[in-house]
Amino acid sequence: MQKKVFTIGLFACIVALVALAQFHLLDDYYLSVIMFMGVNVILAASLNLVNGYMGEFSCGHGGFMCVGAYVSSLCTVLMFSKNQMLGAPLLPPQLAFIGLPIALFIGSMAAAVAGLVVAIPSFKTRGDYLAIITLAANYIVISAINNMEFVGGPRGFMGMSATVRDMENMIDLPWMLIFVLLGMVFTIWILRRFVSSTLGKGVPAICQDEIAAEIMSVDTNHMKLIAFMLSSGLAGLAGGLYAHVLGYVNPQSFDIMRSTEVMVMVYLGGMGSLSGAAIAAVSYTVLMEALRFLDVWKWVVIPLLLILLMQFRPEGLMGNRELSDFFPKLRKYYSFK
Repeated sequence: MQKKVFTIGLFACIVALVALAQFHLLDDYYLSVIMFMGVNVILAASLNLVNGYMGEFSCGHGGFMCVGAYVSSLCTVLMFSKNQMLGAPLLPPQLAFIGLPIALFIGSMAAAVAGLVVAIPSFKTRGDYLAIITLAANYIVISAINNMEFVGGPRGFMGMSATVRDMENMIDLPWMLIFVLLGMVFTIWILRRFVSSTLGKGVPAICQDEIAAEIMSVDTNHMKLIAFMLSSGLAGLAGGLYAHVLGYVNPQSFDIMRSTEVMVMVYLGGMGSLSGAAIAAVSYTVLMEALRFLDVWKWVVIPLLLILLMQFRPEGLMGNRELSDFFPKLRKYYSFK
């Protein structure tokens, strides 16, 4: 009964937010900020699975986001936009409601496969060596996209807005806001389910002591594969949503700076805390917008704030705890038994 009330309350919040956007009580600026918050929550929570719960050090999350963004964008452009490759769109605009979720799914699967490719050489590496592998993967993806003329190369790729317009022409709703909110809820739900499951408990076991985890019959290679693929697949989902929110993608949007921003959100919120990742993603997005008037000086202020945080609270805002640890009454909503 309590979970049912919580689900209804969450659904009511989403409906209320969509209603505010639908009746133009939120202008385009605030609407875009909210959507970027959702995308950042997905990114921070997904990276926290590897860097937080598993205790590894991946610093190439932007590359997986890039794969998801470009693959899903290419799918929707081929399906619903006039393009240089096929000319006329493959599908009628009435199928955009089905086409966009399918494109996001394909983009997520492509990013998960990229995560698999990175996970395999990571079996024998940890710490700095894994950081080098993921950083190299990030650069490889960006360099490859820069040399692919059929997706615009360094000029970028566009045309995804046609799919969003097709959906809005059929039913006038803020569809991208809806998809971002649903993607955010799905990400938190699937990660929480995973780390709370019997299988997923092998991830923090690897963090504590990989050798001891192997002795206790945890298949560490298998767990690394699952964690990397799930994390990178969700990053691909964030990339696909980001591309369709903007209607344009550029390889430089997913460079090492993007990966660094995601790591900042993870360490700001606290390692191994989904609540912390979500709070940090929202706070970081708001802070970036609040300091926009400082122009380039915001890149002095934000690192300074992070330095102060690391000095006085190195475990981050939440540490490895969840909101339910501070508010015990929330535990009944976190339970999946």
